[in-house]
Amino acid sequence: MSSVRLSFHFTRLTQSATRSSWRATATGSRYMSQNISTTEEAAVSLDIEPSRLTVTKTMSPKELPASKNLMFGRTFSDHMLKIRWTDATGWEAPSIEPFGTINLSPGATVLHYAQSLFEGMKAYRHEDGTVTMFRPDMNMKRMNNSAKRLALPAFDGNALLECIKELISLDRQWIPKESGHSLYIRPTLIGTNGTLGVAPPTEALLFVITSPVGPYYPHGFKPVPLHGTTEYIRAAPGGTGAYKLAANYAPGVVAQKSAAKQGYAQNLWLHGPEHWLTEVGTMNLFAVIKDKDGITELITPPLDGMILPGVTRDSVLALARNHTSGVKRLGGLPDVIKVSERPINMGEIIQSSKEGRLVELFGTGTAAVVTPVDRIGYNGGDVTIPTGKDGMGPISEPLWAELVGIQTGAIKSNWNYVVAQ
Repeated sequence: MSSVRLSFHFTRLTQSATRSSWRATATGSRYMSQNISTTEEAAVSLDIEPSRLTVTKTMSPKELPASKNLMFGRTFSDHMLKIRWTDATGWEAPSIEPFGTINLSPGATVLHYAQSLFEGMKAYRHEDGTVTMFRPDMNMKRMNNSAKRLALPAFDGNALLECIKELISLDRQWIPKESGHSLYIRPTLIGTNGTLGVAPPTEALLFVITSPVGPYYPHGFKPVPLHGTTEYIRAAPGGTGAYKLAANYAPGVVAQKSAAKQGYAQNLWLHGPEHWLTEVGTMNLFAVIKDKDGITELITPPLDGMILPGVTRDSVLALARNHTSGVKRLGGLPDVIKVSERPINMGEIIQSSKEGRLVELFGTGTAAVVTPVDRIGYNGGDVTIPTGKDGMGPISEPLWAELVGIQTGAIKSNWNYVVAQ
């Protein structure tokens, strides 16, 4: 196996102005965070430096799986990215290595105190061969917010994306060519110091693995039934619901098993005695209701500290608002849509259903993009949710079509970032 040092430059698909949060300052060959001193006296590099990236290629490449047999998260590409951190030296040189195991002390803080967070995003192969990622800047911002919540080290998101770009380029052949397929990307950050005691980690590991995935609904959209969960909660005010932490997911498994035993696919997470809607399984939630004047309202719960700020959630809101403002009209949507980030509870869902004003309800997330809902089990009965003949509703379908068009390159957008051409 051989190692080489590379330096890279990350570019957008379009030439529109970059977001200020993506700016990185350079001092020689060092890429430093905006808030970190760049004086020559600095003894160590405190941030991730893409120019120090080394690549060690596998000597035993795996056979590419048949796309028709892909199952989410079961197959991984040949290589992974690793970047270690200590409070003494900061971020060490990034390395791309053959996919393999990670050695941890049995006393590692991630194992005892759940000092772990992750992100999920995708790379897509366009018809012309271009490979892009969809809005990865938002994932980097959210990952840093999660790190701060766990007292794990922050990092320059743009610098990490430079390294991820090279990982994807190296394993480009793992991106399926078939329509609807993509390469799922899982950046993870964990505390690794082997000392017991609840305290900020003194050592950490950031690693990225990738997995080829097929379409979430290979045979067309299938609306899912939800269990309006009153015996469990996902998050509470002042807690960690707004962060993508590993500890947020394991407690939901028991609730998921309970819902499945009752014939439901996912939990509809409710909060408080008024049973406010928060999220659907591991997805953000949208409801569509017509008011008594016939105006369509697209509703999603506000980012109140309990709701994860999903990238797909934000994208749906942006597309809907662009439509209503006339920035870009989407065929199939009503001319007038009220877009609301506001609380909504089961009482309003039930009342609008009884009055025939409930239009649809759906979840959004990276894996499925849009998941339609056809019923909610609640307090011993079912609330029926309308769905279209193809499984989707009249609002979610045009929004989904636009999103997928952008992700696959059929629709040009500055939400796409070039990985390789």
